[in-house]
Amino acid sequence: MLPLRDQLPTRKTPIVNYLLIALNILGFFWMRSLITGGFPPDRLLSAWGLVPRQFLEAPGDAWWTVFSSMFLHDPTGWAHLGGNMLFLWIFGDNVEDALGSARYAAFYVLSGIAAAGAQIVIDPGSTIPMVGASGAISGVLAAYASLYPRSPITVLNPIFLLWFIFGLFLELPAWLVILAYFVVNLLNGLGSIGVSGGGVAFFAHLGGFVAGLFLVRVFMTGRPRREHERWQQFRPRRPAARRAAPWDAPRRRDSW
Repeated sequence: MLPLRDQLPTRKTPIVNYLLIALNILGFFWMRSLITGGFPPDRLLSAWGLVPRQFLEAPGDAWWTVFSSMFLHDPTGWAHLGGNMLFLWIFGDNVEDALGSARYAAFYVLSGIAAAGAQIVIDPGSTIPMVGASGAISGVLAAYASLYPRSPITVLNPIFLLWFIFGLFLELPAWLVILAYFVVNLLNGLGSIGVSGGGVAFFAHLGGFVAGLFLVRVFMTGRPRREHERWQQFRPRRPAARRAAPWDAPRRRDSW
């Protein structure tokens, strides 16, 4: 169930979210440039990724990889970076809008730390480096689901036969889209227990998600909750006039 966009405008420019996306993209091209120059990808990932066994054996030497790994992705392809940045683009701006830029930056990093901790706990002897922003972004998804559970999300219809009924795109409530993400990771995580080798760090996703559920409540302390558009049906709705929200300019808009 691939999300393509949400319907919730932000009140301020999400500077931190833009910066996080930029840092991830720069990190990806930096790794690609080193590989092009002859640096072996495996050595690069081992040097800058989080390796649970190395971290536990020498945390004083490897602590910084908890942070570096959050901004690096598999340099051999585009799917890892592209998928993560799509989710961060769709959901991160509204979470920053709710928390404020400084709190959002702290929330993102803490979710990433929790994700790394979860993967270390579940597989402490692993020598496979972990990279990716997925853990921190999972915390962002949890925050979005908590703040805007009925915000309409446009997704790519995953069932071919339903294309003839609902079309290529569906509009679903945020809680359903994000719940599906959590359940898929939970099932895959449980299925990966005891399986050696590389792959997706599902428990990092789960750890970041659970942390996000708790952290968003802490970081929303003293912050007002905003009203938002509510999901009403499966088909994407036609643009319609709406009542201006308090943060809007004093005029009506015919689309959002």
